[in-house]
Amino acid sequence: MSTVASVVADAPPRADRSAIVREGRRVLRSEAEAVAALADRLGDQFARAVDLLATSDGMVVVSGIGKSGLVARKVAATLTSTGTPAVFLHPVEGLHGDLGLADPGAVMILVSRSGATTELHGLLAFAETRRMPVVAMVGDPSSRMANRAAAVLDCGVTAEACPMGLAPTSSTTAALAMGDALAVALIRRRGFRPEDFARIHPGGTLGRRLTLRVRDVMVDEDYPAVTADATVREIIVPLARMRGTVPVIDDGNALVGVVTAGDLARLMERTEDFLGLPVSGFMTRSPRIAFPDELGATAVRRMDEHGVMALPVVRAGGLVGIVHLHDLLRAGVL
Repeated sequence: MSTVASVVADAPPRADRSAIVREGRRVLRSEAEAVAALADRLGDQFARAVDLLATSDGMVVVSGIGKSGLVARKVAATLTSTGTPAVFLHPVEGLHGDLGLADPGAVMILVSRSGATTELHGLLAFAETRRMPVVAMVGDPSSRMANRAAAVLDCGVTAEACPMGLAPTSSTTAALAMGDALAVALIRRRGFRPEDFARIHPGGTLGRRLTLRVRDVMVDEDYPAVTADATVREIIVPLARMRGTVPVIDDGNALVGVVTAGDLARLMERTEDFLGLPVSGFMTRSPRIAFPDELGATAVRRMDEHGVMALPVVRAGGLVGIVHLHDLLRAGVL
């Protein structure tokens, strides 16, 4: 088993390491140039591809094999997560029964570096018999696949970043970038909003930020609230229990203020005999509040703007709970 010391001892000399860094930079620049070249030649075929996908009544079926298959998987996943239902179809599995998922109205995206992949031509023939539009993402826009497609996205590169020119590197990066360009153009075409993204990403941070409501997090049962004539002695335990903020209400459950740990600390600094004093003399009147149906992220911003850790939650003027910053953070609002 290698130790840290042995790994360090086996590390290449600094001169060799500099060469490694230079090579890494060369690859990144080479792939960046390949993507930039795509932008320079993007045109009407791209707009046609977006039109086909945006007006489709069915699923978008994305297929490729080998490294292009991995690109196709990512394209399908990105489309699906941004409001265009898509599925990856392995071409071999497709030719042996899985083409049944290509429902009427579907559009097919075929990803191929050469445009001559045998398995994909089988899918192309199927699409032609079903009058299914095909978008070809190919490295050779003059290939047979491109000539038979309804829209052609030229993902060709002048050279691979691989020093031998063999391993798909710049070509796969270019194809991935083209897939992202399609997905983002469709976002704009469809008017896809952050709220739409949140609905299909409920477990993600953005989803929680755009869907989680104050009512989902607030303490709405068994929380202490006191009246304005309560004494300091009576609020010490509730104040500790509620992490430094206790609502103050009137006899009709209307919020009239809050008592915070800061309020109590300031009272203790200026008064020695304070345990019997009523909270009405030092509470915060007209406190910042939250509403059950507003977004948790909105409540967090309000807390941040006003330097508070909790907000009483009110509905129709009556106190219904309290929401704490820690609970919102724990719920993943930020």
